[in-house]
Amino acid sequence: MMNLSMLMPGEKGKIIKIGAIGPLKRRLMDMGILIGEIVKVEKIAPLGDPIEVTIKNYKLSLRKKEAKEIEVEVIK
Repeated sequence: MMNLSMLMPGEKGKIIKIGAIGPLKRRLMDMGILIGEIVKVEKIAPLGDPIEVTIKNYKLSLRKKEAKEIEVEVIK
């Protein structure tokens, strides 16, 4: 499986698992990162961190270590 940090700008993925636990998982879920949602990578900072994504028609910036906790299925 791929995680969100592996997607390139312009690629979309369907969230299939959130591997984080505790406060990080709760924070991600509070931001709308839920299983079954479609997420699109908009851009990645020059040094690879943070990653800007669109989910539910709004933009979020995630740290690469946070994005690694989100497993996605690539949508073509």
